[in-house]
Parts: sequence; structure tokens; C-alpha cells
Amino acid sequence: MKNTLLICLVLVSCTAIAQAQPINLKINQQRIQTRLLELSKFGELPNGGIGRVAYSKADQEGRAYFIGLMKKAGLDVKIDYAGNIIGQRKGKNPALKPIAFGSHIDSVPNGGNYDGPVGSISGLELIETLNENNYVTEHPLELIIFANEEGGTVGSGAMIGKITPDALKSVTQSGLTIADGIRAIGGNPDSLNKVVRKKGDLTAFIELHIEQGGILMTENQQIGVVEGIVGIEHWDATVEGVPNHAGTTPMAMRRDALLAAAKLIIALNEVITSHEGKQVGTIGKLAVEPGAYNVIPGKVVLGVEIRDLSYDKIWSLFHEVEAKAREIAKASETTIIFKKSSVGVTPALTAKPIQDKIISSAKALGFSYRYMQSGAGHDSQEIAQIAPVGMIFIPSVGGISHSPKEFSKGVDIGNGANVLLQTMLAIDRN
Repeated sequence: MKNTLLICLVLVSCTAIAQAQPINLKINQQRIQTRLLELSKFGELPNGGIGRVAYSKADQEGRAYFIGLMKKAGLDVKIDYAGNIIGQRKGKNPALKPIAFGSHIDSVPNGGNYDGPVGSISGLELIETLNENNYVTEHPLELIIFANEEGGTVGSGAMIGKITPDALKSVTQSGLTIADGIRAIGGNPDSLNKVVRKKGDLTAFIELHIEQGGILMTENQQIGVVEGIVGIEHWDATVEGVPNHAGTTPMAMRRDALLAAAKLIIALNEVITSHEGKQVGTIGKLAVEPGAYNVIPGKVVLGVEIRDLSYDKIWSLFHEVEAKAREIAKASETTIIFKKSSVGVTPALTAKPIQDKIISSAKALGFSYRYMQSGAGHDSQEIAQIAPVGMIFIPSVGGISHSPKEFSKGVDIGNGANVLLQTMLAIDRN
């Protein structure tokens, strides 16, 4: 009996050690950097930024380039009806559900070279590292390059069935509606129901991403272990007053829509900062009509955004802003009406078991780490509705993102890619 117990203890101990030890595979950091440079040529702007907005010609060319790399790596590549690029690699056990990873390659207007491409190219590098070492995982693998992340996580949203007919009518930065944009990249907006995946269709999804903030760099930490991704809601606030002659209308007789809008901007800031927590609120879009020096503005449309890890808190804050807006409208004799955007992002917590594997991988590789939340939206946020997800952050130099100055060091990208690889392998072993 004692011998049996000893054998069992040894087996359990050895299994635990085996699970904790990284498999001796390392990614090729230089290859990632080379491909980041190659991809940056599609949509390159004179100031060094990127204009590869979703569905544009540059996006289509960048996607064709990436599909070529995926096929060269031996992946079985398809474009689903939402325009997502999916590359599949067989595992030893076809009965197991796939482990998926990836990101996006579309950009914001005048964006940078790292938001999205780091996770996408590192996911491809993971596949090539396995190929070069003749390593076959137990699970099938999927490298997913999501379509139109920057325009509202459209590709990943379609995978969970959240893209509505109204959302398809939205006009994107490319000038195309989402529906026409999907057609332009090889999808079919009339068949989005066939894209939807159910809970259990994926074993896990892991996304490597630049932090897009300055916490890791400021604290000199190498890896961010994301605990959750904030929810994001958008509203258009329309303020209507009375357009009138700027020279002949006394100040006391004006119903200035822009003045009321300015007070609303201040009110949003006051509401957001009056509560403890990490919530943020922004008005980053403003359209003034008629837009002339000599005419009092009669109409203003503001783009309002609130982000937090709690969906209830987002709406609680919004209702406070609404109450302030009613007070402003009454005092200024204007009307203020809010209309919610049809494309929002639900808050999502990452899976604790995957967080633990990210930490174990970082420790085994000798990297420092810290827990953190993501203030930016990501495709992982959508996929969290149907599968356990994990997110790995690497430092952004200066905390700058969505800018031509966006930059992450090659060594940090390599560190993140190695943690991605080892995390995937740990999930596969379990």
C-alpha cells in the first residue's frame, strides 16, 4: 500500500512538474519584426502612420499578403461570411475543439503599425515555430484574423451573432457600409447566421496585444496579464437650438446649440470623475451646423463614449449624464436627444485558468508581469461570450497608440510571442 501511494505521489508530482515546465520551443523575433515592416507598406502614409482602415483597398491588399503567408505556413485558409480570415492546423486528436489565437490587421485612420498586427503576426509565428520543430499539438489550432476590429469588433461580433441589420447599414471609414465592406473582402452579409459559433466550439482563445497605455513601461514590467476588458458604449447626442445672425442677435436672446454642447462636454467630465473607479468618458466627435463664422450654431452632434468593466456602471453613469443634459437643455432653451449606437461592446472577464497559464509561462521564461485591465476594446471581448479567453499585453513605448508614433520594442514583442506560444502549449497539454 505504501509503495502504491509513493508511486501515485511521484506520478502526480512529475505530472505537475511537466505541466509547469515550458516546452523548449522559441519563436523567431526577427521574422516577426520583418513581417511587421512588410505589412506596414499596405496603407503607409507619408508621416509614417497607417491608413489601412477596414474594407479599404489597403486593407484588401494587406489581407491578401497575410493570406499568402498563412497558406505558405501550411494552414488551411478560408474567409468566413463576415470576412474573418481563418487558418486551420490539424491536431493529433480531431475530436478536440480548436485552440484559437490571433487579432486583426485593420487600422484606425492615421494609426500605427502595432495595434493588431503584433498579435496577428505573432500568431502566425507560433504556427511556423511548430512547423519548424515538427511539433503537432493534441488540439486543432486556428489562427483568426478578425475583420474590422477598429470599426466596432465587427468580425468577432458576427461570430457571436451580435451584428444586427441596422449595424450593417453603418457607414465605415472606408466610405462603404459594413454590408458592402464585408462583400468587398470576400464575405456575405446575407449569411452571417452561418458564421455564429456556440459555447464549446472553441477550447480557448488567446490574444497577444500591445498595451496601448503606459502602465507596463512606467512600472518596468514585461508582461501584462489582462483580468478583464472594459465595456464600451457610444451615443450620438444631438443638441438643437436656433441658427441666427451672429451680428444682430443679442447674447441674451440666443439659443446657441454649441454653447449648450460645450456645457454637456463639461458635465460628462464632472459625472465621470465624481465616482471612484477606473471608468472613463469621452466626447471625441463634434459636428457643428451650419458651420460659419457669422451664424450662431443651430445644431451640434456629439459622439459620447463611456467605458468600464461593469455594464451596469456604464449605464448608471450615462443616466447621470442624461439628467445633466435635461438641466442644460432647459436652461439654454435647446433640446438634447441621445441615440445609442447599434454597435457596442460588452464588458468581459478573462478566464482565470488561462491567466494562471500566462503567469506560469512568463515566470518560466524569466519575465516580470502584473495583472491589469484593458481600457481598450478587443476581439477577445466578443469571443469571451462563447469561449474562455486570455489576453497578454506587452509594453507600448510612451503609452502611445492609435498614432503614427505607436511603437513597441522588438524584444518586448518577442517576449510576448514566446508567452503566447507557451500558454497555448500549456492549454494543449491540459
